[in-house]
Amino acid sequence: MEELEFIDISRPEERAGATGRRKTEAAAGRKAVNRNNTRAGNRREDGRATFQEESKNRSQNRRRATVQRKTDASRAIPDDERERRKEIERRRQMLLRKKRRMRKRRMIRGAIILCELGFIVVLCFLIYHLIRSFGTEQETAQVFSEKRAEVIKENDAGRPDIIEDFLTVNEYSRPGEPLEKVNNIFVHYTANQGTSAAQNRSYFENLGITGETSASAHFVIGYDGEIIQCIPLDEIGYAVMQRNYDSISIECCYLAEDGKFTDATYQSLIRLSAWLLKEYKLAPEDMRRHYDEGGKKCPLYYVEHEDAWGQFLTDLEAYIMGEQV
Repeated sequence: MEELEFIDISRPEERAGATGRRKTEAAAGRKAVNRNNTRAGNRREDGRATFQEESKNRSQNRRRATVQRKTDASRAIPDDERERRKEIERRRQMLLRKKRRMRKRRMIRGAIILCELGFIVVLCFLIYHLIRSFGTEQETAQVFSEKRAEVIKENDAGRPDIIEDFLTVNEYSRPGEPLEKVNNIFVHYTANQGTSAAQNRSYFENLGITGETSASAHFVIGYDGEIIQCIPLDEIGYAVMQRNYDSISIECCYLAEDGKFTDATYQSLIRLSAWLLKEYKLAPEDMRRHYDEGGKKCPLYYVEHEDAWGQFLTDLEAYIMGEQV
């Protein structure tokens, strides 16, 4: 047991000396503790490093041992066994390659089958729509045929006022050859602005004398609406070169520079066309422009204004069906 030191507090110098000794002893104790802690920390670091080194050595030893065992085992296998194992491995690799090829072929075959199925689906879709459109076209054709028949049946247009002033038979304007059938009625314009129906009839008559060209028409409609018949309906005229033997032609006079007919000419053209359609059991769709056979810009206004020609056919049908035009 440590003996206690008794200090006489009545002496200041003794008290100061005792305090100094205690501080010195405490500092020495702390230094000793720090040294002990440092030694312990060093020992822990050394132990950790030693442990890591030992673990690394053990891992390396295990790897070396494994390699050595495999080497020893390989050396221990007889040559024929080694060859047999190599052959097994080779066959296994061949089998794997074969499986991969078969898998690839199946994928390609599947893609081809999908493409074929897609093609079949598209083909069926097209066939379906083709059949449907064919049926629609048949229905449209049937409706058109029924409407055409109805228009022809309802056509009771009377003969308009016509001035018969036939041309003299000649080889240039009235050859006198028979017209055995009529499939279309052609509309023309005189291409001679401001001339009358009588003047154009005289032009055709004079061709028999001058012989400068061959031209004529069955009818000429004046800009005042008068209708002059130049050739009988059972004879051909020289109006549409390729169609003279199965058509009737109507020449129309005009005043406007663009070739548009006057209202009087237009109304006479509708009445004359309706009567001719009735006579030959035809419909408004059988009306033609000279332009439609050969491409000549005749009648000029109806070539440059397709909508006006369509309106003419509409008005013609309305007149035939008894509607006001």
